[in-house]
Amino acid sequence: MVTRDTDVESAGDSLKGRHVVLGVTGGIAAVETVKLARELRRYGAELTVIMTASAQRIITPLAVRWASQAEVITDWDGDLSALNQADAVLVAPATRDIIASHLHGLQHGPLMMALSVARSRQTPIMMVPSMHEDLASDPVTQELVDALRAQHVSVHWGPHEEGKRKTPSASMIVAQLSNLINSSKPKRRQVVITLGATQSAIDDIRNVQNTSSGRTGWQVADHLYRHGHDVTCVQGVTSTPAPEWLPLCIKAPTPELMLAECKALSNDGIDAWIHAAAVLDYVVETPAEGKLASQQGTLNLPLVESPKHIMELKEACSSAVRIGFKLESGIKQTDLIHRAVAQIQKAGMTAVIANRLEDLGVQGKNRGYLVDAHGAHFVLQTSRDLNDAVLTLVERGMEG
Repeated sequence: MVTRDTDVESAGDSLKGRHVVLGVTGGIAAVETVKLARELRRYGAELTVIMTASAQRIITPLAVRWASQAEVITDWDGDLSALNQADAVLVAPATRDIIASHLHGLQHGPLMMALSVARSRQTPIMMVPSMHEDLASDPVTQELVDALRAQHVSVHWGPHEEGKRKTPSASMIVAQLSNLINSSKPKRRQVVITLGATQSAIDDIRNVQNTSSGRTGWQVADHLYRHGHDVTCVQGVTSTPAPEWLPLCIKAPTPELMLAECKALSNDGIDAWIHAAAVLDYVVETPAEGKLASQQGTLNLPLVESPKHIMELKEACSSAVRIGFKLESGIKQTDLIHRAVAQIQKAGMTAVIANRLEDLGVQGKNRGYLVDAHGAHFVLQTSRDLNDAVLTLVERGMEG
């Protein structure tokens, strides 16, 4: 609960208990430090901030201290003991001078010391360059960036805008930093998530489509990514935008394309499958060529049953964790649980997240129920509970 203007509302726990050294250098993008520091705190990070002299000409240490609620080191007389507990060093923005100085081991300030300590201890380092397009396009800059990456420094450029390589959003930086820090933890998995609606063509213009925004699938994918997992999304039709930091999103708007993509991915040794897509149970038998003429009276549209994806993938994914989603309507909770167990047993699932259409979005109603193969079910009160339940099952793996 936010009670003071310095407080932030928790958005996740991917950086909980993690100590991040935030380096701020003299690029004009230093003005975004307040947003970045608060976003890091929303995901649980504990901060120590180091500002270069040139950064202090752009944004004051007072503003940064307010945003970070942490010590802000501005010179050698600051307390550098925090370097001993650092889980990562994030430099945003990173000027070319700082990049080159780090590569050549120069020590002209406490930030350079922090970077050298991190390099010697193999602590994750992430740099976010921000500079004019001409400087970013200079071959020397690319050589410097290549040299950073050869030393396992994670470098993330922002978008091309107004003749500049601008800083990515605070949300994107924090998501990528979370993935970088957590990817070294044990039990990181390769995960495929299907999400969104699917559609079947009536003619070359019109489609039959079920209802799904893709929101839940994106939330689960984001949560797993931030916790260091290798996430691939196979997306149908979505109205909720994808988190821009997810590394691989494959578009598959029809049931046939989605199933083909999943079968291809099943050859890649996937550890866990999250079947969150709303796949059409029935598709148009014979789509018309061109456009059907309008105002022709009643249109009879034969529909045929579509292959059930979870059944089609049962054998190919038998060695992986598989989590399904089941939405029902007009039934009691006990019947919902029974149907979820039947789906688990028939399709060889690890677990199913079941909910009722009547409960979705209704205040006071549970987000759903996590059901396992034994019929045990656990109440998921919120979307965060759902995300955490999926994360637990993925990390537990088949051994659980």
